[in-house]
Amino acid sequence: MRIVRDQVTVCVPASSANLGPGFDAIGLALEIRDEITVRAITGATRVSVEGEGAGRVMKDEDNLVVQSLRLGLETVGAPQIGIEMHCLNRIPHGRGLGSSSAAIVSGLAAASALVEPGALPADKIFQLATKLEGHPDNAAPAVYGGAVVGWIEPANPRDPQQAGESRAFALPFPIHSEVKVTVLIPDFQLATSKARGLLPEFVPHRDAVFTAGRAALLPLALSAHPELLFYATQDRLHQEYRREGMPASLELVDYLRAQNYPAAVSGAGPTVIVFSHLPVALRQGLEHKGWRVLSPAVAGTGIITS
Repeated sequence: MRIVRDQVTVCVPASSANLGPGFDAIGLALEIRDEITVRAITGATRVSVEGEGAGRVMKDEDNLVVQSLRLGLETVGAPQIGIEMHCLNRIPHGRGLGSSSAAIVSGLAAASALVEPGALPADKIFQLATKLEGHPDNAAPAVYGGAVVGWIEPANPRDPQQAGESRAFALPFPIHSEVKVTVLIPDFQLATSKARGLLPEFVPHRDAVFTAGRAALLPLALSAHPELLFYATQDRLHQEYRREGMPASLELVDYLRAQNYPAAVSGAGPTVIVFSHLPVALRQGLEHKGWRVLSPAVAGTGIITS
């Protein structure tokens, strides 16, 4: 497999996963994009970072985008190259907006753009990204854009214990024109690993049944019945268990829902997503308390390459 381009630019959107009850399964791409420019060079890898994470993320072979790019090249049997990379990061890190998925998908997409066309298609990028992430809810919208339901099947669905490669799947669904999004981003981070560590091994059956019903309703509310989004964003599976890790976020969800706003934790948090635009006074009040308030459009496209 040959390297056919010596420079590429890739843009990948942020994503909000779970959206309340769609735990590890439902995700939404948002028009907040990271942009990376990669140039093939001779010599050691050099990375520069502008925006989110500048001064904190790795600038060598340990950079997550670089590691993902190298995985992509390895997957298609292309030669490893020296890399000069500039990252313009707009997706906040550690806030539940899919920054790690965006980094992984960016690296894989850059590898795809550097090699012969068709060698590393979007579906293969999605498979690799899901394997690295462990679940498809952020990877799918980062790759494909829009709203997506994702899941993982074992190699043999009739015998999940049988050895073999599992496969990830993703199905898009439309977003109703009346659906608006606001994200409320705090000034603190919460590692996904810590958020997952707060989850119990078992939940009451009644809570599982309740959340399954709301998860089934969520794509219908987003695509055709936005008036039902308040109900469709209810969750009893994960959010309350994570309260001690992000009390301010859950207090804000409680406050907004008490005013009939369809609010939920974005991904593992601590960002809060609201399926509504907020009044100016409310936005200003939240900004005064330290929340960054953004109203991104739903990103209809995932990977953009030039």
